[in-house]
Amino acid sequence: MPKQQSVVPTADWLRQRLAGPRLLKTVEEDAVPERLTPAAVLVPVIDRPEGLTVLFTQRTAHLNDHAGQVSFPGGRCEAADASPVFTALRETEEEIGLDPELIEILGILPEYRTGTGFSVTPVVGLVRLPLDLSLDSFEVAEVFETPLSFLLDPANHQRHSMEIGGVLRHYYAMPYEGYFIWGATAGMLVSLQRLLYGE
Repeated sequence: MPKQQSVVPTADWLRQRLAGPRLLKTVEEDAVPERLTPAAVLVPVIDRPEGLTVLFTQRTAHLNDHAGQVSFPGGRCEAADASPVFTALRETEEEIGLDPELIEILGILPEYRTGTGFSVTPVVGLVRLPLDLSLDSFEVAEVFETPLSFLLDPANHQRHSMEIGGVLRHYYAMPYEGYFIWGATAGMLVSLQRLLYGE
């Protein structure tokens, strides 16, 4: 199994590590409700010459779900959606205008169950340049990118806790240059790190 310190993530390395069957474990937060709403997100890995980055959205402050939070593009699975991959690509195009033709699907991460009642399927996609985005201003305040190598380094995976509704909940966080990547989004990145490095 490759040591993290000796591996610089590249597009080909990602393809190799995410190819073929994997033993996937469901990941969930504390106090997950019994009934969950299916959803899917795209983990957009941008193939830049200087290195791979991950694109995030900052949600607008007025939304009912996860207002103001850093997230991946995505949303609820609709009845007409053929698969979670379809949902992730559809929602990504709606939210940030990213053409599905520019996205190479590399793999699917373990289902992530949230305390807010969602069962999320994270879809990892490699995005070709150039990016020509058109943000849905109702849902997305801005987008930003973070180096994949930073996100995959366990030294940057913080553990936090807070009390919500009388229940102490634990979550991951990965602060980066003024952005606070946390909760389900950070948890999915921890899943990606574990899958890539064989934990």
